[in-house]
Amino acid sequence: MSSQRQALYGFDYREPDERRVAPEERKTYDIKGMWQRHHEIVRLAARGFKQTEIAEILNITPQTVSNTLNSQLGQEKLSEIRLESDDEAKKVSEKIRILTSEALKVYNEIFANESGEATLRDRKDAADTVLLELSGLRAPTKIQSHSVTTTLTLDELEGFKQRGIAALREAGKIVDIIPEPSEGASE
Repeated sequence: MSSQRQALYGFDYREPDERRVAPEERKTYDIKGMWQRHHEIVRLAARGFKQTEIAEILNITPQTVSNTLNSQLGQEKLSEIRLESDDEAKKVSEKIRILTSEALKVYNEIFANESGEATLRDRKDAADTVLLELSGLRAPTKIQSHSVTTTLTLDELEGFKQRGIAALREAGKIVDIIPEPSEGASE
């Protein structure tokens, strides 16, 4: 409770409330930074990250992530992002449907071969392509390669060479030809 005192001219006034923090000592918040962090949390959640993963990525507590995602603003923003994502998926799906329809028309023209332009070989290749694509058995088109660098001693290099020659001999790729001694040569 604050006590009252009389001022110089006889007016009563209260003592300052000691419970209040002085304006220069009050906490200040970076609202823009908090807003950006809020959006980062919501975007990561929309991408499918778990709350603990989001907390680890952003170096914040899981409780902060939970509070943000469970807030009304967080729920609205997450719902909005998911709706946009669903709309985009529908557009892409429609494009794929149209392209598939067009591709099937082209394949039907090749198979029917009414113009006589496609040879039997062309028709077979087209059928193979369609069949492999639809069955999922087409060979992968992405090739992944790695390179390794090492330093070998002369002995290790000679050992590799000898094992390679031995393997080629076993496979019949190297045939040893022993030169016949010439008539005039001495043994």
